[in-house]
This record gives sequence, C-alpha cells and structure tokens, in this order.
Amino acid sequence: MARTSPDSPLLFDEVLVPDFSIEKAAIDAGHFPVAGTDEAGRGPLAGPVVAAAVILDPRNIPDGLNDSKKLTLKAREALFDLIVTSSLAVSFSSMSAETIDRVNILRASLEAMRRSVLALSIAPKLVLVDGRDHPPRLPCESRPLIKGDARSQSIAAASIVAKVMRDRIMAGCGNHHPVYGFETHAGYGTVRHRQAILESGALVRIHRMTFAPLKSA
Repeated sequence: MARTSPDSPLLFDEVLVPDFSIEKAAIDAGHFPVAGTDEAGRGPLAGPVVAAAVILDPRNIPDGLNDSKKLTLKAREALFDLIVTSSLAVSFSSMSAETIDRVNILRASLEAMRRSVLALSIAPKLVLVDGRDHPPRLPCESRPLIKGDARSQSIAAASIVAKVMRDRIMAGCGNHHPVYGFETHAGYGTVRHRQAILESGALVRIHRMTFAPLKSA
C-alpha cells in the first residue's frame, strides 16, 4: 500500500478553520472518494477509544463542521445528525479499555481508525488522518494531517461522529455505574471521578489500569 508523507508542522498561533480544499485537490488528482478519520478518547482514565470515518458528499457538506472539541454539545449532536444523513458513508469503531492496556493507547487508536475505514460502505481511494501517524494495513493511501480536525472538513466530521458516539457509550456506563458519574465527564480524570476511584475502586474492563493514577495505585 502506498503512503504519502506526513504533513508539515504548523505554527502554534495559526488560526485554522476546516474546509474542503485538501479533499478537492485530492479528488482533482483522481483520488475519489476521500475519507476522513479521527478518534475521541485518548486521554480519559476510563472507557474505550472511539474512531470514526466519514466520506462527505462534495455536493452536500453540512455547514459548521469543526473540530469537535470546539463545538458545544448541542452543536455536536445537531451536526452528527446532518453528517449521518448527508454523507456518502459513515462508520465508527471502538477499542476497549482492556485492549488499550494491552497494546497502548496509540496502537489502539490507530487500529480503531483502521477498522472504521474498513467498515465504510464505500471504499475510499485516500484517507485523511488526524495526527502524525498512519493507521496500519489500510487498503488505500493515507495522509496524516497535523491538526487535521481543524483543517479538513472530512476529518472534522469524523471527529464529531467519534465524540458523539463515545459520549453516548460513556453515558451508558454512567447508567450502570452511577457512583462514577461517567455521563458528566466521559471518563476523564475530574475531581469527582478520581474521588470515586479512591472510594469505590476501579472497574474491571472499564478503567484503564495502565493510566496514571490507576497504574500507581
């Protein structure tokens, strides 16, 4: 499988707004369709890492696509619905906390991206990837983009899908384990979450035991 070179670094003070220019250039060069892929949940102490892949319809791109971290909950949910209904293909995949502990978070994230791309109902000719790394064993070219979710609308769309799906998974965990408050912090190391771990212990198959402070405990 051919791979393109990683994208060049960006200035830290550069203000970015995602558009479709990278995808358009690729399409004009014969790489259609183009997918974007991104993940959500690399940093939390609990829960899976979730990745998504999206092939936008160039004729029907939702307004307001952006890095999911820059959007409100209400905006993410609204855009999620638009992405799912207007895109040519959408998929997502997750890797469990147990897998993260076994293979490490980077490998788990890249594997989730790979599975999301393979799950698309349309095979892409090029995959734009948020970050510096190539997901392994893709059947097409991949191009890493530093700050890709702030530059590419396809990656931004994938970041929204991944974030919304992960938040919903963590809300379900919160329903089953209310003492931890997963529905409020999605597994991140908030004061409430750390206190719940101290008082009630860690949850097998939900907490990431290789992450500090769980590893030291």
